[in-house]
Amino acid sequence: MTEHDQQPVRDEAKVSRFIENFAAQLVIAGMPSMPARVFAAILSSDTGELTSAQLGEQLRVSPAGVSGAVRYLSQQHMVTRRREPGSRRERYVVQGTQWFQALTNRDAVLKRWAEAMREGVASLGPETPAGRRMAETQMFFEFLEAELADLMERWDARRRALGFSD
Repeated sequence: MTEHDQQPVRDEAKVSRFIENFAAQLVIAGMPSMPARVFAAILSSDTGELTSAQLGEQLRVSPAGVSGAVRYLSQQHMVTRRREPGSRRERYVVQGTQWFQALTNRDAVLKRWAEAMREGVASLGPETPAGRRMAETQMFFEFLEAELADLMERWDARRRALGFSD
């Protein structure tokens, strides 16, 4: 076997520090702590997938903590569940497109928020200070929705040009 055939050795202490540091950044951005840690752990695994037992062992957390975190991440479209053939055990998977999927799904949230602001403008009156503030917020959400769709299309074209596939 040549040195090119050998897999690089992971420094588990460095990987652990990365997981905790990246998770801290996700928490600052608004993600709950346990889902942030679970996501960072799966993302940093070579296979992009881990079982509940592997996550519990690596992060030193209970199965219930992993379960709740995976439920949250699944709802946010950041991980998917894959059952091992012939087993009841599930693997939790992060795809290369997880950010794309998570952001694309924000489109529905922006639509709901814009609609809520539209109702607020109608309730408060478009000429009141609160109504004008809500109208501006509504227009902002509609702007984000349109820009996000365009941005995601451009990213998809770019990632394919860079040689990344689904």
